[in-house]
Amino acid sequence: MKTRDKILLSSLELFNERGERNITTNHIAAHLAISPGNLYYHFRNKSDIIYEIFQEYEKLVDYYLDIPEDRLLTLDDLTFYLESVFDGLWSYRFFHRDLEYLLDSDTRLRQDYREFTNRCLAAINRIFGKLAEAGIIEPQPEDLRSAMSLNVWLVITNWMAFLKTAHASDEPASLTLTELKQGIYQVLTLELPYLTPDYREQVLALREKYRPTLPENPEQNGESSRAETGVSVGVG
Repeated sequence: MKTRDKILLSSLELFNERGERNITTNHIAAHLAISPGNLYYHFRNKSDIIYEIFQEYEKLVDYYLDIPEDRLLTLDDLTFYLESVFDGLWSYRFFHRDLEYLLDSDTRLRQDYREFTNRCLAAINRIFGKLAEAGIIEPQPEDLRSAMSLNVWLVITNWMAFLKTAHASDEPASLTLTELKQGIYQVLTLELPYLTPDYREQVLALREKYRPTLPENPEQNGESSRAETGVSVGVG
C-alpha cells in the first residue's frame, strides 16, 4: 500500500476510534511510524486528509445508492440500501459525529457536502418512486415523496447523534454497529403509512429485526438488562 493510502486509512481509523478533534497530524505520523515531514509531503494539513476521506465516503454512498433501471425493486433491494448506507455511516462515523464542526472548518467540505446531500435526497426520491412501481408502497405526489425523502435523510444522518446523547457517553468507541443499524427501524417506520397491503406484513417483519432498545443506565442498580427490558424507542 502506498504511503498516501496508509495515511488515509490510519487517519480514518484514529478519527473513528478517538474522535477527530483528539487526533493531530503528529498522532497520525506516530501511528504509522513515519516522520511528520513525510506526512506533510502527501498532505498539507489535517483538513486535506479529512477532505480526501470524505471524497472516498461520497463515492461509497453513490455506489450504494445506484438504482437499477431495467427491473423492479424488491424488498431485498430495500434491505440492501438501508444496510449499506448504515454500514457506510459506521465506516466513516467520525464524520457524522462532528459534522457541523467539520463543515464550519472547511469551505470545500461544506460545498461538497451540500451537493452530496442533494444527490442522496434525489436517490432516495427515486427509490421511493421505484418502490411504488414495484407495488411495495402506494404512489405518492412529488411533494410528498420529497418530504418523505427528507425525513428519511434526517433520520439516517441524525441517528448517531441521538444515540450519543441517549447513551450520555463521552467515549467515541461506545457506539456499536448493531446500535447504529437500529436506525433502520426508524426509517421503515416512516414508510408504514404508505405500504400496500401485499407488503405490509413483510416490511413489519423486516422492521422488527432492527427494533431499538434503550441503553441500560449503569447508575440504576437492579434494573433489567437492555435485552430483557425490550423498551422500544420506535413508533408502533
